[in-house]
This record gives sequence, structure tokens and C-alpha cells, in this order.
Amino acid sequence: MDKGMLDAAAGAAAKSPRRATPIATVSNFVAIYGLLLVLLLIIAVFGALRPSTFFSAINFNNILMSQSVTAMLALAVMMPLATKQFDLSVGFHLGMAQTLIVGLQVQQGLDWPVAAVLILFLSLLVGIANGMLVTLFQIDSFIATMGTGTLLYGVTNWYSNGEQISGMGLSDSFINLTQIVYGVPLPAVYVVIISLALWIATEYLPVGRNLYVIGANVRAAQLTGINVGGHVMGAFVVAGLLSGFAGIVLGSILQTGTPSVGPEYLLPAFAAALLGATSIKPGRVNVIGTIISVLVLAFSFSGVQQLGAPFYVQYFFNGAILIVAVGLSVYAARRRQRAAVNTSKA
Repeated sequence: MDKGMLDAAAGAAAKSPRRATPIATVSNFVAIYGLLLVLLLIIAVFGALRPSTFFSAINFNNILMSQSVTAMLALAVMMPLATKQFDLSVGFHLGMAQTLIVGLQVQQGLDWPVAAVLILFLSLLVGIANGMLVTLFQIDSFIATMGTGTLLYGVTNWYSNGEQISGMGLSDSFINLTQIVYGVPLPAVYVVIISLALWIATEYLPVGRNLYVIGANVRAAQLTGINVGGHVMGAFVVAGLLSGFAGIVLGSILQTGTPSVGPEYLLPAFAAALLGATSIKPGRVNVIGTIISVLVLAFSFSGVQQLGAPFYVQYFFNGAILIVAVGLSVYAARRRQRAAVNTSKA
């Protein structure tokens, strides 16, 4: 074999794709499906420790009912996060919508569909305002949405006078929005529909790919002709509408207007969205990972409660998970970037 043939063979070997080692294959599998495996492990462990209560239909329905609002808010948080923006107003927004949907019916005598339309219109305006503050006025999203959220919290307390609004007089049709049908809570059905719509939009439509391009590199997105401002605005609008809808659902669940209820949902929502970025699509927020994260948090806390943990453990749990989630999401993002660089060099 002459030197030319040897050089050609060497070049072909250099350009041929490398086979993944077994360790690399396992590592990739864990990176993608690790959170799902954790969920299954949590269910198995707590189910073995408390089989009669943990696997009961009552427990599962309670989890699905209570965590549906958290899931909606986590999906709301996820949309701006896809563009590397924060929306810290979602918790206050949720509280305002929840208070208004009860108050507008009880105090102003509006039918609930009319009240819901007014709240969703207000939510649309809030989303537009957040988007304008970030894109038009170039205010950091952390500061802008925190300011917006504080304003919304003020509106909520002004409207309710800082007091709980009794749900006496709410229509049965409004209360039935969150009933259990064929053994499944309706709020969980809403989450499935919203998740499916967002999953299709983010994974298969150009708008979703554009959001992720903006989140990865704003300058590159601009050079490719993507309307960065329009997409960021749209992400905040979706977050606003989801927050408002979640507030309406929460109002139907609680059947009272509670001004202070919204902010407590903020940390779990962010923890779920950021923890979801470590799985399924490691390195970027995604719908399936977010929903799995909500279930991980929900089943974990439910199991700990059934083992006799006091109520305040939830705050320790949420805070610790948020710290871990941020750390893991940053690591996953860096790992994804290194993989992309290595692929481009190959």
C-alpha cells in the first residue's frame, strides 16, 4: 500500500464519527432521564414505607389538585427563562387573579365568565408591560418584574383591603371548574392541555426554536434575523396569561379571595422550571422536564409529610431544591456548550 492510500485511510478514519463508550452512553442516559428515574425511585420508596396512604387515590388526587397551580406557574416561569429572562411577578400576579375572580363575583355581582375574561385581559396587559420594560426600556428583567409584582401585590391588597374575601355566593359552575371527573381532577387536565400546546410550540414550531436561540446567544439571534424584542415580549405575554389562568383555577379550588396566597408559589415554580432544565433537554428549560420536576417536588414532600415531618419542612425543602436546581442547570448548560464545541471541532 503506497503512502497516498495510507494518508487517505488515515483521513477517513479521522473524519469518521467516534463510537460512544459505554460510560458515555450511560452518562448521557442519566443526564436525559435522570430526573424521571428519581421520580420513580421516590414513588417506590415512599410507597414501600407508607403503602396504604401513599398509593391511595385520595393522596394522588390531592397531589394533582394542589400541584396543578404550581405546574401552571412553573410553565409560566419557563417561557421567559427560555430567553434567559426572569419573571418574578408571576406569584403576585397569581394572587391578584385569585382574589379578583372571587371578589368580582361576590362584591361586584359579575358572572364568572365575565370576571375571567376581564382578569385574562388584565393579565395580557401585565405581560405586555413586563415585556416593554425589558425590551423597550432595557430594564433588567429581575428588577422590572419584581417592581411589577410589587405593584400587583399593592393592587390586590387595595382591592381586598388586605382581608380575605369570603366565597359565599359563588356559582356552582365556577366551583365545578376544579371538580374531580372520572377520578381525575380537572386542574390536572388543564395542565396536560397547556403542557401539550407549549411542548408543540417549543419543540416543533419556529417560534420555540427562536426562543431557545435567543436564550443561547442574543447576538447570533439578531444576526440570523430573529425579532428578539418581539419574541421576548411574547414570552412575557404567555407568562402573564398563564399566571392569570392559574389564579382563576386557584380561586375555584380555594373558593375564597386570599391576598397573600400568591407569593408562596414563586419559589416552587422557579425550582421546578430550573430543575427541569437538568433533564430531558439538559441545559435548557423544557416542558416535559418542568412537569417531571413538579411531580418530583410534590411526591417528595407528600412522602415526607406522611412520615411525620412538620409543615415548615416544606420551606427548607423548596429553598434547598432551588439552590440545587440552579447549580445543576448551570452545570447542564455548560456541559451542553462543551458538547456543541466538541461537535463543531470534530
